[in-house]
Amino acid sequence: MIPESIQFSIEEATGSRVAEQEALHGGDINQAVKIEMDSGDRYFLKWNTYTPADMFEKEALGLELLVSANSELHIPEVIGFGDTFLLLEFIEESNTGNSFEFGVQLARLHCKSNELFGLDEPNYIGKLPQSNKYHADWLEFFMRERLEPQVKMAFDSGKLPKRFLSIFDRVMNYTYVVFPDEPPALLHGDLWAGNYMFTVDGRISIYDPAVYFGHREMDIAMTKLFGGFSQDFYNGYNEEYPLKKGYEERLKLCNLYPVLVHVNLFGGGYIGKAEALLKQFF
Repeated sequence: MIPESIQFSIEEATGSRVAEQEALHGGDINQAVKIEMDSGDRYFLKWNTYTPADMFEKEALGLELLVSANSELHIPEVIGFGDTFLLLEFIEESNTGNSFEFGVQLARLHCKSNELFGLDEPNYIGKLPQSNKYHADWLEFFMRERLEPQVKMAFDSGKLPKRFLSIFDRVMNYTYVVFPDEPPALLHGDLWAGNYMFTVDGRISIYDPAVYFGHREMDIAMTKLFGGFSQDFYNGYNEEYPLKKGYEERLKLCNLYPVLVHVNLFGGGYIGKAEALLKQFF
């Protein structure tokens, strides 16, 4: 199941041999397995032989940045990575957990700040490149480094019909949407229900990040896009770090980014979802 070259690399990194492997499901892009070594250690391995050579390195760096925030969230330890794989500690999932506490802990993560919006280097969201050039202004960052690259990619590939072009021109000039003046927050960057779990030791783990310093409402918007987060989660977040008035309208604008990412990754029904979001503005 595991490609021979990858198995060789992880056995070299861990100093033990793979004894068992169990396929895991839920991801859209990569293959994943739980592996047990002959030493008894267990790891989570994901791989993809068709992704950019630095994609897993960027993900590993993102996980390490989340660790540096010293939050109570359980961030998987990076064991090793290569051009085609990422090896992490294996975390045992629980069917139940404290959603209120999850909200509190995400709010505390968002208190980790930076002078500017962006990141020292680009990374990826899914397998798509994500530009993180620094900007002092959030809306400028959002328009130039989030929406513009995805819009261009979607039109260049023919995934979005030309009738969308005039609408996006108006979106790009939608500068009267006022985001609260808040410091850049450390974001997970791709926080949907498939990228967190409650653990058997009573903690909350987040993984598969697309990190950068941005407006915290981006993470909140993503949790609303596909569901999977209870009201207790939002109650906990708002008790720790209340969202500012009018955030419901701003979340719709925030979610143009992940929807366009899904258009570029998968096409299909996400084109209609993008159109429905745009119609809420124009």
